[in-house]
Amino acid sequence: MIQNIKKQWFSNIRGDILAGIVVALALIPEAIAFSIIAGVDPMVGLYASFCIAVILAFAGGRPGMISAATGAMALLMAPLVKEHGLNYLLAATVLTGIIQVLFGVFKIAKVMKFIPRAVMIGFVNALAILIFMAQVPHFIGISTMTYVFVAITLLIVFLLPRFIKIIPAPLIAIIVLTTIAIYSNTDLRTVGDLGAITQSLPEFFIPNIPFTLETVMIIFPFSLALAIVGLLESLLTSSIVDDMTGTDSDKNKEARGQGIANIVTGFFGGMAGCAMIGQSVINVKSGGRGRLSTLIAGLFLMFLIIVLGDLVVQIPMPVLVGIMIMVSIGTFDWSSFSYIIKAPKTDAVVMLVTVGIVVATHDLSKGVIVGVLLSAIFFVAKISHLKVKEHVKNDVYWYKVEGQLFFASVENFVESFDYQQTNGKIMIDFSNAHVWDDSGVGAIDKVVLKYREKGNEVEIKGLNSSSKKMVDKLAIYHNGDAKLSAH
Repeated sequence: MIQNIKKQWFSNIRGDILAGIVVALALIPEAIAFSIIAGVDPMVGLYASFCIAVILAFAGGRPGMISAATGAMALLMAPLVKEHGLNYLLAATVLTGIIQVLFGVFKIAKVMKFIPRAVMIGFVNALAILIFMAQVPHFIGISTMTYVFVAITLLIVFLLPRFIKIIPAPLIAIIVLTTIAIYSNTDLRTVGDLGAITQSLPEFFIPNIPFTLETVMIIFPFSLALAIVGLLESLLTSSIVDDMTGTDSDKNKEARGQGIANIVTGFFGGMAGCAMIGQSVINVKSGGRGRLSTLIAGLFLMFLIIVLGDLVVQIPMPVLVGIMIMVSIGTFDWSSFSYIIKAPKTDAVVMLVTVGIVVATHDLSKGVIVGVLLSAIFFVAKISHLKVKEHVKNDVYWYKVEGQLFFASVENFVESFDYQQTNGKIMIDFSNAHVWDDSGVGAIDKVVLKYREKGNEVEIKGLNSSSKKMVDKLAIYHNGDAKLSAH
């Protein structure tokens, strides 16, 4: 226990502290922007980012992952804020957390095994594209100096790590270029242009709403959607950070932690949040590995707001844009181009569709859900190819079935038999087949009854134990002269 605490908290102190500082600086414009998307005051997003990061440093299941207010969650909550106001959003945030805790208790992480690799690759690439697209309005067509500062930031973040490894390059870029911008009086957009920052700590209060069933009916659909999208993004981001760091994480604990964080956040004036892939990548790339990096990110964020608020609003947006562009480049899986050529065509299609839907809708959950469904359809189509081989031996008509008999293959199964024989003996061999569902049993019934109508004696043989058990339970032909035998 003590060893585990030391490993997760104190095995990488310098790296975690510096990475946390970089993340905190990058969190501010994101939190403000997402607040604007949700239709709330910028401080709602900033308080959420502070509360969620600090709580998950202790309660999360993935050390080094950054969670805060996010764009996907902001999009979902915007209609609720527009129709009912901030207090209903805060109540929905608390209910979101309760639902997520329940998901964690009931082992929601099990669903991760149903997400194929093609969907994961699509998710990562779509995220990289969205991170880049989100930066475009902040530097395209604004001014020549904006382009210059973005270019210089890209060069610093790309080249400096080759010479200086002690301090993260993004932190150097922010400090140096902000100083230059302030003292040279360069006309650039700054963090302060996104929204006003109030230099105060969040305060505990209970959302001012009527505690009635009607209120629950209003917020529950939003809370359920937020809980699902938040956990989906968090668990996928957790898997990505697992791969980047070569370590494992407790996904169910992460789900519970996300829930606890959102419950507390709702009572401190913050909006619901989840894991952030961009900030998590910044943290890992800047050297952050342990829980300390997440804690520092949250605490330093609040320090920046309260103590250095007047300075923070002067950070040039082009510098943060350059950092996020490098994050998008680092996040994108560049081996995807060869993957499209080498992987099975169905997997390539799933990956491209996942990317397309996420980029088109700006909703990661929709892309992942469609990707999983498409993978399932392709899989069903692939295993539904069933063969029935016919041969005659000693006046007995043998039909050897090979493949999986279930709802998608029953039509092919029924059409594979020749029903012209009369008063003969029919043997159907399932030694190389498996019956999966009621549709498969119904298809066997149909074939047997068709042969019986013409006076044939039918015998089913070679069923494995689970197939025989299902056929015994559901088939109707047992009442006639069809015989049944297993291996």
